[in-house]
Amino acid sequence: MAEMTSHRRMQLYGALLLLPAAVLLATFAYLPTITTVINSLFLPGFRGAPAEFVGLENYQLLFDDPTFWKVARNNLIYAIGTIPTSIALALGMALFVNGKLRGRGFVRMAYFTPTILPMIAAANIWMFFYAPQIGLFNKLLGALGFSGVNWLGDPSMALGSVIVMSVWKEAGFFMIFYLAALQGIAPELKEASDLEGTSRWSFFWRVTFPLLMPTTLFVLINALINAVRVVDHLFILTKGGPNNATNLLLYYVYENAFSFFDRTTAATITVVILLVLAVVATVKFTILDRRTHYQ
Repeated sequence: MAEMTSHRRMQLYGALLLLPAAVLLATFAYLPTITTVINSLFLPGFRGAPAEFVGLENYQLLFDDPTFWKVARNNLIYAIGTIPTSIALALGMALFVNGKLRGRGFVRMAYFTPTILPMIAAANIWMFFYAPQIGLFNKLLGALGFSGVNWLGDPSMALGSVIVMSVWKEAGFFMIFYLAALQGIAPELKEASDLEGTSRWSFFWRVTFPLLMPTTLFVLINALINAVRVVDHLFILTKGGPNNATNLLLYYVYENAFSFFDRTTAATITVVILLVLAVVATVKFTILDRRTHYQ
């Protein structure tokens, strides 16, 4: 009897510990998600009329919208441009600053500094870099004898310019995770490989990289989320222009909800984004988990 009472007390204690997190998740994650799904199935009533249930009609209208597909294509290009580049750059920087390097504390700080900057401040800095007449990049091109480029005003250049800025901003953040993982690898493995005469390249691919797979999986999921939740620096740099050339999904949600006051379309796009993220994350966990070596 005393053992059962103690067991129930521990269960109650565990439930109380989980309660604050459960309340926060329910309030700021689950409830808004359910509300968004419900809103995507209705058309709002006008002049006090009740909302009309239309089922999947809003999704049909969304999929018939060419602007939505252009924005989705932009986001796909943005993800392809930022995710592998940021991860590869972060891993390279982590390997570099993890070695015996003079002043490596300063180098680590320099790599991580863009992450500390607020996105609005970083976007303003890069707006100066991209400015057509007085921008740093065009000044450098002029010094080399080339004509300037309208980095943010040319539809063929604008999205690539945003991608470059995003990679600069988040690579240092991902580097911290790789650096922590590298420092957690047992040094005995490197000593054993040196005794065997293994090259650095072979040691990296056969030992280091497999042991970094849990970190890579974590970074991949975060990079995917970052590739979708782009709003603030678009608001500063391009506002989705020119001609929707840099408009991405979450900024399109913002436009529909707060510029066009079409919250039904915004809710529908949000549900589509959540479904795509869930599918891609599931595939990543399913495939990469088979190649992940946990210590």
